[in-house]
Amino acid sequence: MKISICTLASGRAAHLRNLVLGLMESERAPDELIVAVLQDAPYDLPAASFPVTQIVLGSDGVPLSLGRNTAAGGASGDLLIFLDVDCVPHPALVGDYAKVARDHGGVLMGEVGYLPRGATANGVDFAHFERVAVRHSERPGPPEAAVGPCRDYRCFWSLNFAISAADFARTGGFDERYTGYGGEDTDFGRVVAACGLPLQWVRGAKAYHQYHPHHMPPVHHLDSVMANAHRFAEKWGEPTMQHWMRAFTLMGLTRRDGAGWVKLREPEERDLALTRQEEDQPYASSARVLDLLERAAAKDAASIAAE
Repeated sequence: MKISICTLASGRAAHLRNLVLGLMESERAPDELIVAVLQDAPYDLPAASFPVTQIVLGSDGVPLSLGRNTAAGGASGDLLIFLDVDCVPHPALVGDYAKVARDHGGVLMGEVGYLPRGATANGVDFAHFERVAVRHSERPGPPEAAVGPCRDYRCFWSLNFAISAADFARTGGFDERYTGYGGEDTDFGRVVAACGLPLQWVRGAKAYHQYHPHHMPPVHHLDSVMANAHRFAEKWGEPTMQHWMRAFTLMGLTRRDGAGWVKLREPEERDLALTRQEEDQPYASSARVLDLLERAAAKDAASIAAE
């Protein structure tokens, strides 16, 4: 089985370097790394023991979907392993996916450990990563067996997954009509389900997510989230990203209008402050913010009722 690692990158040079260094520690080396470069110049990367191909797409608003499809299109492997640029693969990741893929088709989703700020300051240190990494509270833990079914396509996340090249071709790839942030992962999960391909959790195949500041819900991408939510609803006849849209509504950024939403105002600093990842937390939590908003709304409703 020939294995290709596929990623896409814009900026994040240190993150991509750590991804390459992590792959160089693989117990089962990949056969190649394909990088879709969403900027105007290729990266200066460490010399690797496997071929590395950079495909420069430029910086002019290239959709993430196009980047992933381009990386897959440039790959020659039988098995495609997709990793986000901010992931460092555990030494067993490639081998874990290879072992499971011999008997299982469809989408295979490995574990993810989230690293706190500063965890990569001294380079790639897997023993340290394992001590400090945490599981995302809004994601399920690994299955009890080597592989376990995922019965909700909305759980698909392109951060760390594998799929055979044949099955990826069967899906048609990621829908490139999703631009900006949001929706393309959920759409791909929906496509996989529509194709009758299984989505499965994998025990192991672990990647460590490198820290970077973020907002959840992503108010800094309000316009593209709204546009992509509308695109998904038009395509599939059902909504998506409802937890984000609910949060935006409670924040007074949007309001429901029939089957869609209307933007009421631009995000302000108070909105960014509410959704900003705590400085030293490994990940941002939409659930935490939504809970705060729901409780505030309930309190206001109770006050109005009392008056």
